[in-house]
Amino acid sequence: MLVFSLLCAPNSQAAQPPFDLKVSVDRVGATFQVHASYVVPVNECQAYAFLTDYEAAKNIPGISESRIINRNANKVQVERVAEERVLFIPIYLRSLLEFSEVSNSRLEFVQLEGHAKSYKGNWVIEPDRAGTRFIHQASFELDTSIPLFIIQYFLENSATKRFEIMAERVAQQQISTNANGNPNPNPLCKKLAAL
Repeated sequence: MLVFSLLCAPNSQAAQPPFDLKVSVDRVGATFQVHASYVVPVNECQAYAFLTDYEAAKNIPGISESRIINRNANKVQVERVAEERVLFIPIYLRSLLEFSEVSNSRLEFVQLEGHAKSYKGNWVIEPDRAGTRFIHQASFELDTSIPLFIIQYFLENSATKRFEIMAERVAQQQISTNANGNPNPNPLCKKLAAL
């Protein structure tokens, strides 16, 4: 009887996705809406530094280029190129995004020009008992001949993996150490602490 109850008992580790990751992709007409959140054991400053390291985004699968074009006060223009394959169809998307660093816990972005008809969203970071919660919302409309149901299928199957990779990268940033084995402090966090 004990063996049966152990086998039937829910495994809380298996049921809980890594990083408490939650992702949804919805479609309203031709517009896709992505909502995601995950928790990483880093402080808010480290989380914000990760989000505002715009050029490091090229380390996320699907993004082949990401470079800062212009920075003016709290506005940062970033050119990004995404390259994907949906089934056997290659997709190349270039965007000029403007990020608004609203606060140390909120980042908004909008496409100024590019291949998508529209693209905008935000990132919010909040303290969580396990570290910091990253919350992402975006909406976009693509200009493509690929049927929308195929794009939605692709997004639903790839978005979770992408956000999981992002969470892993944040966690790896947290555990990086210097030559003495001590954690590498993020220069941005040092600067913010000095203010």
